[in-house]
Amino acid sequence: MRVDEQDDERELEGSEAAAGRLARVLSPEAIDALVSDAKESGMGLDGAGGLLGQMMKAVLERALQVEMADHLGYEAGDRAGRGSGNHRNGVYPKTVTTTAGPVTVDVPRDRNSAFTPVIVPKGRRRLGQVDEMILSLYARGMSTRDITAHLAEVYGATVSPGLVSKVTDVITDEVQAWQNRPVDETYPILYIDAVRVRIRDGGHVVNKAAHLVIGVDVDGIKNVLGIWIEDNEGAKFWLHVLTQLKNRGLRDALIVCCDGLKGLPEAIEAVWPQAITQTCVVHLIRAAMRFSSSTDRKKVAAALKPVYTAVDETGALEALEAVREEWGQKYPGLIATFENAWDRFIPFLDFDQDIRRVIYTTNAIESMNRNLRKLIKTSGHFPSDTAAMKMLYLGIRNIEGRHIDGDGHVPTGRVRGTGTLGWTAAMNQFKIRFGDRLPL
Repeated sequence: MRVDEQDDERELEGSEAAAGRLARVLSPEAIDALVSDAKESGMGLDGAGGLLGQMMKAVLERALQVEMADHLGYEAGDRAGRGSGNHRNGVYPKTVTTTAGPVTVDVPRDRNSAFTPVIVPKGRRRLGQVDEMILSLYARGMSTRDITAHLAEVYGATVSPGLVSKVTDVITDEVQAWQNRPVDETYPILYIDAVRVRIRDGGHVVNKAAHLVIGVDVDGIKNVLGIWIEDNEGAKFWLHVLTQLKNRGLRDALIVCCDGLKGLPEAIEAVWPQAITQTCVVHLIRAAMRFSSSTDRKKVAAALKPVYTAVDETGALEALEAVREEWGQKYPGLIATFENAWDRFIPFLDFDQDIRRVIYTTNAIESMNRNLRKLIKTSGHFPSDTAAMKMLYLGIRNIEGRHIDGDGHVPTGRVRGTGTLGWTAAMNQFKIRFGDRLPL
């Protein structure tokens, strides 16, 4: 047997032995005995001084002692420590906030003051899980004061709104890195959409648009490529956004789906001249349906279907004329909506049914926007663009536990982006139509 095989075998035996010891410690009998003893002594299970807190204290203190032994190179009481030049020098109390509530632990120190604990770092009053909890609550739309109240009520932890704000500020660097990360060279589909956010600006609360660019890569995976907050849209703004994406590596987009954003088609043509700009069909239908009454909505929807399912532009025009004859006099805005968007709508009719299906079906994007709007509504308004960006980023990261980086790094419990139903059939059509522009 080779040496590396022997090492692997020893490592496996060690992990199995550790698992066996852990199973004995966490056996039903051992847990029942702990719970029974806690009840007899009048100790609660959670909260300050509860069983979970005491167990947390014991585990942390033992881990700190192990760290100290590793730092000094010998166990407590071992003669090997004599004359080593450094030794244990008592302990000092430190209260840390944990998911089991505040826990006071005895942190060991050494004579040379060279010991730097890892599990309870110097200067830290919260364990990592608490920071993650704060970020999770913030990502669900809770304000800093709401989070402070929640931690006090549930965990008995005293955390100021200012401290909560500092914890969420840690995410700022992550947001910046995410916003500037490299992206793929080619995306078959880009979706550009916006959600409205209320932000304090110059002493007044104003409405701004948070624009999301979502890319569907060659594997059919949807990823948010970035967020841009702006109160005034126009060709100059969109040229800045698309140029930034191009500088991050996005050299070509086959189809860009958007919804009548001012100046965007011109910017797309300037940055990606070969891209097809397509009005979002779902948004177009919804915009048109706003002109019909609730009593006629089902009939109008049925009448519009032949327009966007037509074989070609000629068939779509004939279907639109039929809608005009039936509903044009009663709902002129219905017809005008389609006519005003016609030039950006008809590229859709030139696609194969498999491509039409993946462009039309935007459920994942609609679901994301719906969840983000709910977060925004819960939050009310934001003190700055940066605060709004943090909330949107955390909200996107948190939605359905999906990872949004698209860089192959997938944290435990998350998946990389969202798949696209029917993508294989669509990709075959993309290869036929845009083969020379797609990566091999």
